[in-house]
Amino acid sequence: MEKKSGFPHPYFESHPNWKWFILTTVLVGATMSALDVSIVNVAMPTMQHGFAVPMSTIEWVAMAYMLTLTVFLPLFGRLADMFGRTKMYNIGFVVFTVGSALCGLAPNADFLIFSRVLQAVGAGLLQANSVAIITQAFPSNELGKAIGLQGSIQAIAMSVGPFVGGVLIAAVNWRLIFYVNVPIGIIGTFMALFILPSSKAKFGKEKEKIDYLGISFFAAGLASLVLAVNQGEKLGWNSPVILIYFLIAAVLLPLFVYTELKVKHPMIDLKMFKKWGFSAGNTTGLLSYYVLFAVLFLMPFYLEEVLHYNAAVTGSILTPIPLSMAIIAPFAGAISDKFGSRIMTTVGMFICAISTLLLTFLTSSVNLYLLIFEFIILGVGMGIFTPPNNSAIMLSAPPERLGVAGGILNMMRALGLIFGVAISGLIFTYLKHGYELSHTGTTVHSRMPESVYVSAFMHGFAVVMISLVAINIFATIISVAKKDVKLKKIEGAEPIDLM
Repeated sequence: MEKKSGFPHPYFESHPNWKWFILTTVLVGATMSALDVSIVNVAMPTMQHGFAVPMSTIEWVAMAYMLTLTVFLPLFGRLADMFGRTKMYNIGFVVFTVGSALCGLAPNADFLIFSRVLQAVGAGLLQANSVAIITQAFPSNELGKAIGLQGSIQAIAMSVGPFVGGVLIAAVNWRLIFYVNVPIGIIGTFMALFILPSSKAKFGKEKEKIDYLGISFFAAGLASLVLAVNQGEKLGWNSPVILIYFLIAAVLLPLFVYTELKVKHPMIDLKMFKKWGFSAGNTTGLLSYYVLFAVLFLMPFYLEEVLHYNAAVTGSILTPIPLSMAIIAPFAGAISDKFGSRIMTTVGMFICAISTLLLTFLTSSVNLYLLIFEFIILGVGMGIFTPPNNSAIMLSAPPERLGVAGGILNMMRALGLIFGVAISGLIFTYLKHGYELSHTGTTVHSRMPESVYVSAFMHGFAVVMISLVAINIFATIISVAKKDVKLKKIEGAEPIDLM
């Protein structure tokens, strides 16, 4: 039985297609937050020159957003489970819209960074609740298709972000990339108010309390770990700052786990991880984004420094990855609704393993059409894997913990992005520099023969790709070991408070 309690009007409560209006509303928020991740990067040089600040300062325009988003996603999901998912989603629209407007008005870099933190809070409220709201609105036999559509829209938004950003900056200035969110956010806010479901019924009879201690341990510990991994290459892995970051994380994250096991109302119910489908799905989700963003991080260097393409051509060559993801994702989700998620996630990860294996054979000369085909294979693999995996994660979570589950899901993918870029970059740089030193005694590009530089580059690149093949194979094995889950607790369950 499909649950539809609490819609804005009795007519909508009985209307079988209203769930698609809910999905459309969620897609507005998903598009806005996904577009903002990629659209800002193209404006970084312009903003640096405009504010006359060093690169180390302007980097925090992106870093502050990503750090805030990653650290607080589970908290936002928990608050949604306690106070209502629709309410938190509506607040997310408002906060993101206000944050975007303030970014556009920023008189200096510090104010812009603060506004980006506010914007990230809004994006976190949207992302943490989007999958939970979709899971609540759709029956289990249509959930994969709905999540696939969401993934498709997000992939398209992220792929067109740099192009849209470049056009807006060229036409007016960098502030327009933030102002463009304001009308979209206003429209999304009204859509959420009039379309998303509300209900007065609540899970459980006891009022739950906020786990402030757990929140503090988790936020500070995870933030320290993310900063250590992200800044390690820049500051040096042996620098006191990085070592302190790792020490803080090593102390606070175990304290967080201890606290969550002791308190009556934990921020994250660790019992969810006892379910193999939930823990395995989040693990493979992290690994898949590690692989994807490791490739997206290294390939521009290969295309520009080895093959000598310009930035515009490089962007065009990489576009097939998110584009093929966007095309495949809805179909993969719909197929998983019929045949289960395990076979789809396994096939998806195996295809990604094949694509990264093919990339290990790249040389200083390449057939461009074959390279694009290999990118398409990677995008197809990710498109096949992601919607069924997200669906399996949400179906494994208790209905009263859908917000936390959605927050953890998105947090794990964000961590995959961060670790994929940082760790693959570390391995690549270490091996490349080691090769250069052993052959020329220097790591300065201009002081060595071009052939040595290219050989050093390809040496580090190949080893990273081999490591990605291993990660994909490991994720494939985990996917094989998963069992398909069915939605039992939400369908036919007591009314759920989304408001």
